Amino acid sequence: MLKKLHISNYVLIKELDVDFTNGLSIITGETGAGKSILLGALGLVLGERADAKTLSDRNKKCIIEAEFDISEYHLQKFFNENEIDYEERTIIRREINAEGKSRAFINDTPVNLTLLKTLSSTLVDVHSQHQTLTVGNSSFQLNVTDALADHNELLHTYKELYNQYQQLQKTLSTLEEREQQSSAEYDFIQFQYDELNNADLKDGEQETLEKELEVLTHAETILKSIETASHLLSEDEQNIVQLMNQSILQLQLAAKYHPETENILKRMISCNIELKDITSEMDTVKDSIHFSPERIEIINERLSVINRLEQKHRLNDVKLLIELKDSLERKINEYSSVADDINRIKNEISALEVKLREAATLLTANRKEAAKKLSKRILKLLNEVVLPDARFEVEMSALNQFGNSGMDAIRFLFSANKGVPLQELSKVASGGEMSRLMLCLKVILAEVTSMPTIIFDEIDTGISGETAFKTGNLVQALAKKRQVIAITHLPQMASKGQMHYFVYKQTIGSSTETRVKLLSKDERIKEIAKMLSGEGITEASIENAKDLLLN
Repeated sequence: MLKKLHISNYVLIKELDVDFTNGLSIITGETGAGKSILLGALGLVLGERADAKTLSDRNKKCIIEAEFDISEYHLQKFFNENEIDYEERTIIRREINAEGKSRAFINDTPVNLTLLKTLSSTLVDVHSQHQTLTVGNSSFQLNVTDALADHNELLHTYKELYNQYQQLQKTLSTLEEREQQSSAEYDFIQFQYDELNNADLKDGEQETLEKELEVLTHAETILKSIETASHLLSEDEQNIVQLMNQSILQLQLAAKYHPETENILKRMISCNIELKDITSEMDTVKDSIHFSPERIEIINERLSVINRLEQKHRLNDVKLLIELKDSLERKINEYSSVADDINRIKNEISALEVKLREAATLLTANRKEAAKKLSKRILKLLNEVVLPDARFEVEMSALNQFGNSGMDAIRFLFSANKGVPLQELSKVASGGEMSRLMLCLKVILAEVTSMPTIIFDEIDTGISGETAFKTGNLVQALAKKRQVIAITHLPQMASKGQMHYFVYKQTIGSSTETRVKLLSKDERIKEIAKMLSGEGITEASIENAKDLLLN
């Protein structure tokens, strides 16, 4: 419940403090006196956007502070989850500087506007004149029906499932788009991969083949050279090996008598062993070389395959071709993975659709019951606000796909007079009828929700006389269960309040200020009399005002 409102440096208000009580509080005042300013200031602490133009003095901050008694509203969990100190008397403050930048606080803890709106939406429901039009809005009509159906948990479950459903649909769309894009190049990638894979490339084979080809191409020269060298070493009549053997024999004789020759002899023996080993290796090499035109052709064909692939892909190394093949293989696997993901997502969507349909079916059944209750209750209340011939029905139709709140479309059908067929509200209801219908809906909503404070900004627009009196009775009855603050221009409504605040302008020097005054009993009689007869208060209007206050 709103207990206090402090306003500083806001439009025409320099400094203002207003205390509120439970029950029905009435706010009246002349047109332009500042009733809307009061509501605008309250809107700031409820999370509305700020504007530097609202500052009365650009050299000072604007401060709006509202104190709420929240002791009966079980909000401890909200405060704990958001690390805000819980106080039964909670203070919401909004500060605006000259640049239009604002800060919001809950019990002196800085908060963002989203969090502020979340809290304030549980504390205050503001209904202004333009909001009367929302009664014709399909979303509002669905919300009203859901409030009477009292299936918040089921609706919450459905919405969570629907959010998952939407996310899966987006994911599926993205995957299918990716698959479509990939499909255009998949065949080409597969062809390139197959070509490289069938080539069975080995890292380093190009260099090995080129060396082998070099040997085979010059086999005749290599063999001739080796044979000549071998002949000179061991086969000629005066070959090197024989000469080495003879030299060793001579050194052996010399070494008997000349010890210093021993070292030369050892070196000669070592050289002789090395020569014999060289001769043996040359024989091995000679035996390994075979001129083979067939092998040359095979190598040339293989190198031709490798060179063609290198030229095609503009690469100069077999290793790079192998890396390209591996890369293409990954792309092919990714394509297959996308197809697998699409099938998996489709299966998840199908399973989710079953759950959504089950939840939607329950929501529909609950709404049908709630629609009957709503129609019956609305007709009773419309009779109380002098619409005895009105008819009202809640029309439900099925959607052909899942929606955010189920598979139902809701339309409120209305007729104010006998013989006039039921039609959509926006097509048949006058301004006064819409106001009364909205009030009736607010009364019903108040019965099924825990909203502690309701503010009506000229809910009585378009009505007068007995209708205004009956409407005032309805608002008065509503205020017995919760705090109601009503801004009104009708004396019949104003007379119903427990507290009556008067908004007026006062000129001091060269400046004009908006002020609010809590009226005494006598002041209230005069204010209501003035609302009845205008500035010229008469005895009749005074008596009429007294009668209204007694009823």
